[in-house]
Amino acid sequence: MKRWSILCFLLGVAVAGFAQEEEKQDYYIYSIYFGGGNFYISPDQKQGLSDFLDDIPDIDQHEISVHGHTDNIGGKEYNQWLSEMRCDAAIFELLKKALIREEQISIEEFGELNPVYDNSTWEGRLKNRRVDVIIRPVII
Repeated sequence: MKRWSILCFLLGVAVAGFAQEEEKQDYYIYSIYFGGGNFYISPDQKQGLSDFLDDIPDIDQHEISVHGHTDNIGGKEYNQWLSEMRCDAAIFELLKKALIREEQISIEEFGELNPVYDNSTWEGRLKNRRVDVIIRPVII
């Protein structure tokens, strides 16, 4: 019986240690998805972004990187412009938060050049039309 208690104790410590490690996060990411050819953020996605930001403790102690993406429909110049407009729309929403400053935000507009999903499928193109908001703690 004593061995079983020790084993349970050890397993409990291991599980607790694992749970603590799981809570530690190096970054947070939120993706905003767009319809084809537009940079409009729906009210639901605006609320989702706001809720996401509210869940990050000490948001003012983080750096924010905004990555704009498009699918491969349209020309490269158009997709670059669209990527920039999507980033601007996301940044506008970010700056509505009182604790977020413009100096915290960096921008990367990839246009169609960095697809994560397969642009030969409708589903892949849909997932590539997005802005990723990546938030990392500032390391001092």
